Amino acid sequence: MTRSSAQFTQPAESSSPSALLVVVAVVLGLAGLALVIAGAWLIALGGSWYYLVAGLGLIASALLLRRGGGIGLLFYAAVVLLTLVWVLWEVGFDWWPLAARGDVFFVIGLFLLSPWVARALARRDATGIGRTRAVLGVVLAAFLLAAVFSWTREPGRIEGIAPLPDASGNAAAAAALASPPPPKDDWTAYGGTGFGQRYSALDQITPANVGQLEEAWHFRTGDVRGQPGDPEETTFEVTPLKIGERLFLCTPHQAVIALNATTGEQIWRYTPDIQKSLALQHLTCRGLSYYAGSAAQGATPTPSPSPSPSPSAPAGECDAKLFMPTADGRVIALSPESGKPCMAFGGGSGQIDLWKNMPNVKAGSYYSTSPVVVTRSLIVVGGTVLDNVSTKETSGVIRAFDVNTGALVWNWDSGNPDETAPIAADRTYTVNSPNSWSISSVDEALGLVYVPTGNQPPDQWGGKRTEGAERYSSSVVALDLTTGRVRWSFQTVHHDLWDYDVPSQPSLIDLRVGSETIPALVQPTKQGELFVLDRRNGRPIVPVNERPAPQGAATGDRTAPTQPVSGLSFDPPALKPSDMWGGTIFDQLACRIAFHRLRYEGRFTPPSTQGSLIYPGNFGVFNWGSIAVDPQRQIAFTTPASLAFVSQLVPRADDTTLYVQGKSRPNDSLPALNENFGAPFAIKLSAFTSVLGLPCQAPPWGHVAGADLRSGKVIWMHKNGTVRDSSPLPLPFAMGVPNLGGPVMTAGGVAFLSGTLDQYVRGYDVGNGKELWRSRLPAGGQATPMTYRGSDGRQYVVVAAGGHGSLGTRTGDHVIAYALPKR
Repeated sequence: MTRSSAQFTQPAESSSPSALLVVVAVVLGLAGLALVIAGAWLIALGGSWYYLVAGLGLIASALLLRRGGGIGLLFYAAVVLLTLVWVLWEVGFDWWPLAARGDVFFVIGLFLLSPWVARALARRDATGIGRTRAVLGVVLAAFLLAAVFSWTREPGRIEGIAPLPDASGNAAAAAALASPPPPKDDWTAYGGTGFGQRYSALDQITPANVGQLEEAWHFRTGDVRGQPGDPEETTFEVTPLKIGERLFLCTPHQAVIALNATTGEQIWRYTPDIQKSLALQHLTCRGLSYYAGSAAQGATPTPSPSPSPSPSAPAGECDAKLFMPTADGRVIALSPESGKPCMAFGGGSGQIDLWKNMPNVKAGSYYSTSPVVVTRSLIVVGGTVLDNVSTKETSGVIRAFDVNTGALVWNWDSGNPDETAPIAADRTYTVNSPNSWSISSVDEALGLVYVPTGNQPPDQWGGKRTEGAERYSSSVVALDLTTGRVRWSFQTVHHDLWDYDVPSQPSLIDLRVGSETIPALVQPTKQGELFVLDRRNGRPIVPVNERPAPQGAATGDRTAPTQPVSGLSFDPPALKPSDMWGGTIFDQLACRIAFHRLRYEGRFTPPSTQGSLIYPGNFGVFNWGSIAVDPQRQIAFTTPASLAFVSQLVPRADDTTLYVQGKSRPNDSLPALNENFGAPFAIKLSAFTSVLGLPCQAPPWGHVAGADLRSGKVIWMHKNGTVRDSSPLPLPFAMGVPNLGGPVMTAGGVAFLSGTLDQYVRGYDVGNGKELWRSRLPAGGQATPMTYRGSDGRQYVVVAAGGHGSLGTRTGDHVIAYALPKR
């Protein structure tokens, strides 16, 4: 009776689809409907037909599966096969774009092959179900094989070997041009020396032993972001100095600390009294500056480990000095011995006031985040001016002060460039002029300081820019050290509407080109150029061409007809619809729709009220971390990034309404950024991301690359970094992430970098770019490492790890030194 009953009930069980098939059909139908609706929208915008066709296929599959027919699997297999063919046609064997398009389909396909679905289908249609499952299995296997094969490939990767060092040739060139030797035992300036090479002559750490590096000491400053009044961009970006037996560094909240360079023990700490309620856009200190003293006559004195002042100097007087720029617009001179202010500097105050003779004084709206330039007799000071707040900001003037007294020696004001004699007491500098917020470089033998400049606010609308702003913004300007007058200038962007200010310290290097040695300057830019110029006159060594640029600026503005492009460029290829990406096919489709809705005509697409895609974005291919150059190999170690941003102009009807900030106006004195009071447009700026918060463009977003500075050729380029600290799950996918913070190179053939968005410091072979070593950091390492020799004879590599507010990396207060094990 049991067998008879079973035979009797079988037809009843197969008379209606199982609940499982209903659920599967509903899921496929909804997915198909979403693809059909969004796909039709994309077609209307001029985009791909694939999504509509795939959506119709999913709906057909859903209907057939709903009826319990195995043929529904064939329709689904057809969708997967169409997807595979389409993916390979669009992006080839590139894993991450392939995964974004196929991951959902592949997972659903595996479920459709499961025993549960097979049993449910067999109840309705036992004949042929095996064949339809086999067809789907073959298609999924083909997709899997394509995916596995894509793991072996890295599109865009460049393999090569850098030239070997030529120490004898470099030494002869340096002697002929009176160039300073690269640092070895010490690190006396932000970039190693005033040349900004970020290169050390130390060779103890090599590709063969870098894997043995271990933590030598670990210091905590006690200074972290999150205090009342802190802006979002409160960051620990310091590169310490090493002088004699001491390491000197500054913290975001302006404390100055001296450490024993070999043990990491604190010797002294100076905490200035900083004015409260500052209108800060950034709060950071990238580093200090050092003056060896007149008695040294160019040599580097060695401070004793003791914090006691030199007995030869009266109280308050200092021969050697440290210079600390503050967030409230001062430069303080400190004794390297004791950490006390040098009271003879600044007329008995130990400081100079950078607000003197400034227009539109508002506390916090002007200050220096970068270390000042120090020469035998001067300090040269620039500063940051608030971006995109108003058209009535203060001046971006560049000033030189006597290194011992703090007296003003000259001032270069781009609005009045020919009058560089110290300004009269009753006058003010030009309002709202381009500033220099980054780090300058200096060649004392040529008598020139090289100043990278920014833009005249607002950044994205330039209809009322002055003649001086048009001439000197987004440029590198060579000023005479004696007079402050312009000797030459080179503009990297004409009529900049993209916030492509020059963010990086110029790197000075003597290049051997044929039989000639040329004193060169290498200027990285946000748009990806490495301009290689003769630093005597600004003429290009690597060719520069003017290329036509997109036209059609906003009302009242204009665009430059052409823009300069270097023969050595990391400008990423223009984005295409097929470059759009996401975690799934759905947010990838949403990014494609967004791409077609934005204005985009390639690099230098003007901002618009429609919304323009700016690629590369104002984060930059290169930013303040700059690059490192090897004077022996004649190469550069670079960290190009590529992230797209959206720039949308918002018409202003008055000078009070908050069109961008809205109800989110910052608390306290923090500025209402991007409102552009006084201009006809506010500006909305955002990263170009999907609804899931992922970049809309496919990875990689960050690389390391080596470049030959003489030939202008890229030698090697590899994606760099993981999304371990940028994704909801700590998955160490090597996707290539952006970097903020520069590299350092050594004569041992190893480069170090800590600024990637994942929390690692890494060591690389500079010959081929291979990652040789990494160590986990306790916080974001958005700073430039440095290296020196300790009193124990070991080479140390030091990294600051404190995180970056706007990047969202983990906050901290760590200074960590690495060295090879003691013998």
